[in-house]
Amino acid sequence: MNIKAQSIQTYEADGIVYHADTCLPLIDAAKRKKVTLKALSRLSYPGDKLDDNTIGLNSVGYWDANKPQDWGLDWHRNEGVEFHFLESGTMPYAQENKEVILEPNYLTITRPWEAHKVGNPNIGMGKFYWVIIDLGVRRPHQEWVWPDWITLTPSDLTRLTTILRQNKKSIVKANSGIRDCFLRINKAINNDVNGSSASRLRLLINHLLILLLDLLNTDDIVLDESLTDSSRSVKYFLQELDKNLSENWTIELMAQSAGVGITRFTYLCKQLTNLTPMRYLAIKRLSLSKELLIERPELSIAEISYMCGFATSQYFATVFKKYEKCSPNEYRLKHTVSRVELT
Repeated sequence: MNIKAQSIQTYEADGIVYHADTCLPLIDAAKRKKVTLKALSRLSYPGDKLDDNTIGLNSVGYWDANKPQDWGLDWHRNEGVEFHFLESGTMPYAQENKEVILEPNYLTITRPWEAHKVGNPNIGMGKFYWVIIDLGVRRPHQEWVWPDWITLTPSDLTRLTTILRQNKKSIVKANSGIRDCFLRINKAINNDVNGSSASRLRLLINHLLILLLDLLNTDDIVLDESLTDSSRSVKYFLQELDKNLSENWTIELMAQSAGVGITRFTYLCKQLTNLTPMRYLAIKRLSLSKELLIERPELSIAEISYMCGFATSQYFATVFKKYEKCSPNEYRLKHTVSRVELT
């Protein structure tokens, strides 16, 4: 796995630049002394910086909140697989649109492509741990590559990877062994000085993975190979496209972001939407532009065209008229008059 730090906000993995999470609400809460925060991290995650002895470990840490909170971590994704553990208290938590209240000793498993949030909207009072390990993947179908300091045997690591990739279960009740492991991770983080706990952290995270394998590797585990199909990766990309319409997308860039080849991406996009990728992109951009034309009268046509990803306002007007049979200004005027008449 080739991971190269680019800056505090971005990094490169296998030739693709990604934006790292910032956890700004947590950082702000720690500065205001709402929570006790202790972490070792890289990229833009909060905490003291990890050294090169644990490349692939993006963040390990905890927060301890012992009074009512006024913040939460809204929907986000991580640069790796994340394990959360709640030692005490309660914590509102949501993953892939499933909302729960975590209780003590509950552990969550979040894959890199899974959106999740902590708080509803505020976090609860409790002590909350996390471990984020980069596996060199961002999409469900991509093969996981564990850091080279993970020392499970090939068969055990393959089994654990299969369970984590092909199992929908994301919240489990941890046992005393896992709880003890997180308490020892807590101690290693607290005692770290310029990487002095690197060896202990490597051992403890390996131990945690073994304990997870023991916990999850049961007879009633349900595996589903379709969860690692490339169509699921394309589906995730199309769901995310709404938030990134201003990007200068080409079919090549869309396929790259979805993690599949151009031919495969085009085929799966047509299968999922009944549209070619560029036609789907155009319709999404037009849909956003119509919303902005009506809801944001203070924006100019040029500003809207830029926000929706059109190269120029002239091109925007041409495409808009082709699909809507009127100009953007005519569309805005017509719907503005209609709203006034309704009121």
